[in-house]
Amino acid sequence: MDSVERLTQFGLTRHEAAIYLTLLSEGDLNGYEVAKVTGISRSNTYTSLASLVEKGAAYVIEEATIRYTPVSIKEFCENKIRKLQESEENLVRTIPSKRDAVEGYITIKGEINIMNKLQNMILEAKERVYISVSVLILNSILTDIKKAIQRGIKMVIITNEAIKLEGAIIYTTSQPLPQIRLIADSTNVLTGDINNGEHSTCLYSHKQNLVDLFKDSMKNEIKLIELTKGNR
Repeated sequence: MDSVERLTQFGLTRHEAAIYLTLLSEGDLNGYEVAKVTGISRSNTYTSLASLVEKGAAYVIEEATIRYTPVSIKEFCENKIRKLQESEENLVRTIPSKRDAVEGYITIKGEINIMNKLQNMILEAKERVYISVSVLILNSILTDIKKAIQRGIKMVIITNEAIKLEGAIIYTTSQPLPQIRLIADSTNVLTGDINNGEHSTCLYSHKQNLVDLFKDSMKNEIKLIELTKGNR
């Protein structure tokens, strides 16, 4: 994902993102100069510059010729995040209460959606997390795992490479781990594959029989890892 694509996640269009990056690299410019540097038509350039000012990514310098100066990337992003957090708090406070958890089996498709669910389950856990994932996926969620450990969450990890992580109980297996398996608080489970982006599919459920099945499976796997280690 390039910088333009990342900026679109903060509410900018692709034209606005390209112009914002130009201002950051070139400094204060007027509309004509921006159009010349970016190759974007003058009409689209002026529209985008006005929008950047409205969205808090640029300021206007009032001179003989109006020029535009960029807000720093850190300030712009933090302002957006703060505004989103305020909106989140308002929504949580005003939206009707959540129904009881669905007891069925929910299919989650797409790598991004699966990773979001994986991270949220870790961050929302109240007591313990058991997770079996490849070290590649593990590395991408280490920040969330560390936050959970700091909250006092018991963290048990099965992965396919030796790693050190203070506060976690880690078991290393020589077997490949193509699937995600995560149990949070002995109440909900996520399992499935992450491969080829949108073709990834996982199953999420609160079904106690499925949770118990995966708990037993992971306990047996841990016993096998310990037994194998003891025989070396």
